[in-house]
Amino acid sequence: MSVVLDVIASADDNLRYPSSGELRSIVDYLSGGAQRVRIARILTDNEKKIVDQAAKQLFGRRPDYVAPGGNAFGQKQRAQCLRDYSWYLRLVTYGILDCSTSYIETTGLVGAREMYDSLQVPLEGMVLAMRSMKEAAIVLLSPADAQEAAPYFDYLIQGMESLS
Repeated sequence: MSVVLDVIASADDNLRYPSSGELRSIVDYLSGGAQRVRIARILTDNEKKIVDQAAKQLFGRRPDYVAPGGNAFGQKQRAQCLRDYSWYLRLVTYGILDCSTSYIETTGLVGAREMYDSLQVPLEGMVLAMRSMKEAAIVLLSPADAQEAAPYFDYLIQGMESLS
């Protein structure tokens, strides 16, 4: 839920108007909106480049993943890996836009262990993939934008690390 909806829900639950501190949090959220939209646009426009670079880094570090018997061996399995990377990049972008990690948590991390265990995908590989994706994305951003975006990648990475 966004900052604005959180404030409204909290005030409504308590049958009160938003406090001055809550209103300030809305102003802070709105004042950073242009930056968050710019970051989202850069990540969205460069999604293929970011995902391809992350895959190149990951498979360069872990060639066993693309070797016969590896989880990304063959065109279908590799395409599924890249699809997942793209999906996680999209979740990070949503988090940046919303200024919240809740969607990353509920949609990207809850159930991830069960899913990847059932698919026999090593979580340490996903952690490395997310780190590679962060590296590929951050270099496309200005220092200020990279500083804004990095915590969302870090949240995803740390969440995946805690699952493995």
